[in-house]
Amino acid sequence: MADIVLATLNAKYIHAAFGLRYLLANLGELRPRAELFEADINQRPLDVAEAILARAPRILGLGVYIWNASESTELVAILKRLRPGLKIILGGPEVSYETAAQPIVQLADHVITGEADLVFPEVCAQLLRGETPPKIIPAPLPDLSCVALPYDGYTDQDIAHRIVYVEASRGCPFSCEFCLSSLDVPVRAFHLPAFLAAMQKLLDRGLQHFKFVDRTFNLDLRLSRAILEFFLERMRPGLFLHFEMIPDRLPTELRELIVRFPPGSLQFEVGVQTFDEATAARIQRRQNLARLEDNFRFLRQQTGVHIHADLIAGLPGEDLASFAAGFDRLLALDPHEIQVGILKRLRGTPIIRHDQAWGMVYNPLPPYEILENRLIPFPEMQRLRRFARYWDLVGNSGNFTETRALIWRGQPSAFAAFMAFSDWLFERVGRTDSIALPRLMELVFEFLQTARGLDPRQIAPLLLRDYQRGGRRDCPSFLQPHLPPESLPAPVRRQGRLLRRQARHQNG
Repeated sequence: MADIVLATLNAKYIHAAFGLRYLLANLGELRPRAELFEADINQRPLDVAEAILARAPRILGLGVYIWNASESTELVAILKRLRPGLKIILGGPEVSYETAAQPIVQLADHVITGEADLVFPEVCAQLLRGETPPKIIPAPLPDLSCVALPYDGYTDQDIAHRIVYVEASRGCPFSCEFCLSSLDVPVRAFHLPAFLAAMQKLLDRGLQHFKFVDRTFNLDLRLSRAILEFFLERMRPGLFLHFEMIPDRLPTELRELIVRFPPGSLQFEVGVQTFDEATAARIQRRQNLARLEDNFRFLRQQTGVHIHADLIAGLPGEDLASFAAGFDRLLALDPHEIQVGILKRLRGTPIIRHDQAWGMVYNPLPPYEILENRLIPFPEMQRLRRFARYWDLVGNSGNFTETRALIWRGQPSAFAAFMAFSDWLFERVGRTDSIALPRLMELVFEFLQTARGLDPRQIAPLLLRDYQRGGRRDCPSFLQPHLPPESLPAPVRRQGRLLRRQARHQNG
């Protein structure tokens, strides 16, 4: 039983709710009266409501995000029908902008907009005293020196099995119109000694993967150097660090540190978003493309950093040809992953100022992806959406490391070649999900033969190595006729000999 339950619906079980742990850590004298409860969007809201009500809370603090907005609305509707007296306080980016008209806001009792770390305990105290705070409560940006760090809120189970998020700073100095982070100014850093002490405690507890959510980790050179030096001094097998990086800012001081990390221990998420300079200027995105490309070459040629790069399709004023050219340019820089994102109209972002001029039409339901614009009609946007999904399955998954380049090798445009594969694949299967890996490999094998005219004996060894890279030891039957016997796994060779003996016996 708890007077206050802090809850959210995570996208997956593996994700640990970072914001809730901040709220719990900053409850002060109310903390013993509070409990954390995490579910995920794959659970029925009815079952989540049952679990929450079993704790008999007086107050529910619910984190609402773009990925759980629909499910959270259903959950709140159920809770208010069953327990009208339960005080529900909403928070999170989804309800922090364009707030009043949202159905979930109308159902709930209160909404705290912005960073609620220090305001949430005040509102809880008022409610527990029988007072009535306003419906919508704007939270001023907190002084981070007054915010208690949340890392003790990660359990041993979290550390062993879930993604653990950390942050050394908040905010972003840039004004990219598609991004909520552009609304979080100024950039503020946590007290570095206290932050590093908290990181040491996580290391001592056995945490191996640290996912930094700072939007611009390499903005403050002093801060980023200190953190990299801290982890470099404590490097051990399996330690992995994820950072979001500004793509055109990698000065010598950082390069000298990065090259010292073992291969595979660093991952940089790099938001390129567009290579079209007119589009970038239109959405107020500032980046130096020459420096960006030089940084990519340095990272790929001189370090073991894993690069995850982002592009956005559907930006105002960028047509399909421009996006294709940007994709080809990025692929030539050889990042390990290219995340093709479809533009989202996030609440509060100024991207809406382009709606009329560029005919921007968005889905009214989360995640608010663009449906079409003046340059990319709906059918073409659907092709891009399928391209993005199939690229994840084939280009990013690591299941086609050697084979994927055969799709575009010798073609003038990798984007056009993969789009042709995407169109062909959708025509064959009619879906973009629930395609088993062996079936997907067979389809890739078929496409390379029929559409690219490749010799199956050239494809089969590469595809077999890709198939077995994840630890599999068998060989798909569709590959076996195209492989030399000595390259087949031993069990397959034995089975083949047995079948041949049986055939000879049956034939007399």
